[in-house]
Amino acid sequence: MHRVHLISAIDQPIFINGKGFRARRHGKGLVRGSHCCLQKLLSEKGELGPVAAAKIGEITAELQTADGSATLSSESVEKLKNGFIHFKREKYEKQPGLYSELARGQSPTYMVFACSDSRVCPSHVLNLHPGEAFMVRNIANMVPPYDKTKYSGVGAAIEYAVLHLKVKEIVVIGHSACGGIKGLMSFPFEGPSSTDFIEDWVKICLPAKAKVLADHGDKPFGDQCAQCEKEAVNVSLGNLLSYPFVREGLVNKTLALKGGYYDFVKEVSSCGGSNSGFRHHSLYEPETCTTVMTLSLFPYLTLSDPRNCVVFFP
Repeated sequence: MHRVHLISAIDQPIFINGKGFRARRHGKGLVRGSHCCLQKLLSEKGELGPVAAAKIGEITAELQTADGSATLSSESVEKLKNGFIHFKREKYEKQPGLYSELARGQSPTYMVFACSDSRVCPSHVLNLHPGEAFMVRNIANMVPPYDKTKYSGVGAAIEYAVLHLKVKEIVVIGHSACGGIKGLMSFPFEGPSSTDFIEDWVKICLPAKAKVLADHGDKPFGDQCAQCEKEAVNVSLGNLLSYPFVREGLVNKTLALKGGYYDFVKEVSSCGGSNSGFRHHSLYEPETCTTVMTLSLFPYLTLSDPRNCVVFFP
């Protein structure tokens, strides 16, 4: 007897052909995830079709009536639709040359590592246009060290950007009020993990936490987090040097690394001439500031020998 495994939207057993199991409240995502397996099973055992169809109908009804959290509201859908219409009318149709060129391929100048935080979209903050930057966004804009057995998604992105797209700059941008860095500074990292993925991920920047605690152990927790937001960028830049193709690009002067920090919390009256708080002096800050936001970039790294990293001040 074959069983059709579907995920229920609510906490109750599912029975098909006399067999049952209990599913937690996972909602629409896992129903979609079951589709491929279900399709394969039905292609092999067509007699299960009516049973599966009935169960799918039940689950669909559950998703629509359970608590509303598993479905997008009409307002949310309309916002996405209107956003696409705006993009099509105001950008795509007004720049046919650009999008025609992009249809033939991409040749971005930058690779940008930025946080997944919804407040710090690099395209918005840096006014980057389509085709200008190859982007990786993750928790706390971290770059793990070279490792063929872990974090292959990040490694693949770096390899593709450097070896195939031939980007000229890799930029790692941290930001204020970063939840990932707050987690890094909060987690004890002793005993069983309290999260499935987050603690293991933010461990990438444990050296930044150690340095902040050593240098600023007497400071309030908020100040420590602010320092770690910047120090973690330094760690990520150092980790980039562990990738052979990145080192080769630096040696050949076809690639440069930059670190940045975007502060949208701290109120300032002037953006020029201040120290960014990194180990290195600030390279660039806007000459004028009409908002409370600042962006600091510190010097990129160059290598005369991959074993001897030096800071270059242009």
